[in-house]
Amino acid sequence: MAHSSKAHARTLVSLLPLGVATLVVLTPFIWMVSLAFTSADQAFSASNLIPESPTTANFVTALTSGGLGRAMLNSSAVAVIVVVSNCLFASMAGYAFAKLRFRGDTIVFAVLISTAMIPVSVTLIPLFLITKGIPLAGGNDILGVGGYGLLNSIGGLALPYLVTPLNIFLSRQYFLEFPDELAEAARTDGAGELRIFFQIYLPLAKPLIATLGVFAFTGIWDDFLWPLVITNTDSMNTVQLALAKFLTSGNVQYGPVLAGAVLVTVPVLVVFAFNQRAFISGLADGGIKG
Repeated sequence: MAHSSKAHARTLVSLLPLGVATLVVLTPFIWMVSLAFTSADQAFSASNLIPESPTTANFVTALTSGGLGRAMLNSSAVAVIVVVSNCLFASMAGYAFAKLRFRGDTIVFAVLISTAMIPVSVTLIPLFLITKGIPLAGGNDILGVGGYGLLNSIGGLALPYLVTPLNIFLSRQYFLEFPDELAEAARTDGAGELRIFFQIYLPLAKPLIATLGVFAFTGIWDDFLWPLVITNTDSMNTVQLALAKFLTSGNVQYGPVLAGAVLVTVPVLVVFAFNQRAFISGLADGGIKG
């Protein structure tokens, strides 16, 4: 009995730091949600976390007057493109580096991964020029001149994030754990590499796909600098730009700002919640093993 009490005491002591850390992390978010449902005249006089007269007026203002509704549609469209592209092409590239041998594959992979260490500010101007010079887009001719390319467009917003080095690295590390005999047996039966990938390896890589999807979604959803550089109209705002314009309008309304922050945060929480178990498994398999 005494041993059981001591075990419970040790468990409580070990959980105490976790509880304190959780409280520290959650307190700003709880306060944000509380103020989002608080009317403007009570926002700075509220003395508790539960509003006396909860209201959804701040959310209506954020979605309409602040343009957050259109911005969320833009960000959602870009996120879908980026997530699908990374889940497909990054996993294919990772499979190729893990299971296919070709001359210079180690050097190519090392160079590819090294690009992840280049600061965004260094590549910003080249990316802008590439996006502007896409042939036959936005009034450009076949040589990519004469128009604006993919600037101020959904395609331009998604372009730099279609495949990221980190996701290729995770895919390679994940597929290295699978035995080569799977592919060899399929090749013996006459299967090509695409068939081997899509019918054998990809169905076994659900944790990896969840990981790639979460990283791709959060990366593009939270991006501020690239949309700021290539968009010039309110109709192409992303969620981060829409929130920033609330704070630079000269008349900051903290209720709608926090309501918008809640709306922007919810999709990220939902994506992670539905993929939590697979995400953690895929991250462990792709980043620790091998």
